[in-house]
Amino acid sequence: MPDVKVSNLNKIFGDNVVLDNVDFTIKDGEFFTLLGPSGCGKSTTLNCIAGLEQPSSGAISVGDTTFVDTDKKLFVPPEGRNLGMVFQSYALWPHKTIADNLAMPLQIRKVDKTEQRRLIDEALDKVGLLHLRERYPHQMSGGQQQRVALARALVYSPSVLLLDEPLSNLDAKLREQARAWLKRLQEDLGITTVYVTHDQDEALALSDRIAVMSNGYMIQVGTPTEIYETPATAEVAAFVGRCNFLEATVTDVTSTGAALKLEANGQQMTVDTPEKVTVGDHVTVAVRPEKLAVLPADDTAMPGTNVISAEVLTTSYLGSRFEYDLKVGDHVVQVVNDRGGLAGAVNLTVDPDACLIFPQADVLSEDAQALLTVAP
Repeated sequence: MPDVKVSNLNKIFGDNVVLDNVDFTIKDGEFFTLLGPSGCGKSTTLNCIAGLEQPSSGAISVGDTTFVDTDKKLFVPPEGRNLGMVFQSYALWPHKTIADNLAMPLQIRKVDKTEQRRLIDEALDKVGLLHLRERYPHQMSGGQQQRVALARALVYSPSVLLLDEPLSNLDAKLREQARAWLKRLQEDLGITTVYVTHDQDEALALSDRIAVMSNGYMIQVGTPTEIYETPATAEVAAFVGRCNFLEATVTDVTSTGAALKLEANGQQMTVDTPEKVTVGDHVTVAVRPEKLAVLPADDTAMPGTNVISAEVLTTSYLGSRFEYDLKVGDHVVQVVNDRGGLAGAVNLTVDPDACLIFPQADVLSEDAQALLTVAP
């Protein structure tokens, strides 16, 4: 399967810049996800690759074939690209059987009927629905319809598979099962795949690499581990998974990072970081909820950890874990812990190397701003 290369892609609707110099390469056989909130430009990027949108400027190629080059006034229409696409709505013909739905793209390509049947049966077998070839869409569950839409996209052996939030119509349990099945299928086929979603769990579970988008920009591209553990900005940290944010001032620079004074309650903490900071800098400290531990106020913390005074606001039991909302000064901090029954005054502990710091000038997303809300 070929690489996909997108170069300096721009898309403007009137005065609205939807894509701003988007640039990336998807490797052969890679599962590459475009992740971001609604309106960030991820679906527009996918539609430009598919040929459903014409870029204002830029170039797109798959392998040695160029589909778009605005400098050369080159634009290959969707039917000339041999790309498979699954839409959010599945877009199945309700009056046609499953086999007839799969036959449509083959008929357009003038494949003879004997070959059509072979290809249809082969595609349905890949998604485990060969025994349902004569059913109609309304006779199938949402998960089965999603598999039919995927089989239709695969039936003519596309060079690249494009998926636009294909699991969003499924309930939570079925979505979890579907993404595991989709990942196995993609690995078995080895097909280069571009996936669009706003669901962080989907992106982390499915992807070889993720591109996080915001306001038409790509703000970070990396593996799921890189995106989650070392986000490039506070906005990435806020959008991918949950994260606590506390404002602080640098009081000292150490050999491994910095000493900070928290603005929420005036307490001191240390952070190990490669970021260059100077005394007096205002920074935002980011900590994932699972990196924090909660101890009764009279318990002794491990040497070398930061200890922050807090007060339990709420406790939620979620079966495999407890989730706490804690008051630190005038801020709310979320913690995931396996220890229940904590109430009143407690201590938060966190290792210096479990914290990230960002310049306070970083523009935070709404998700991040919500976590900076003043506590009741």
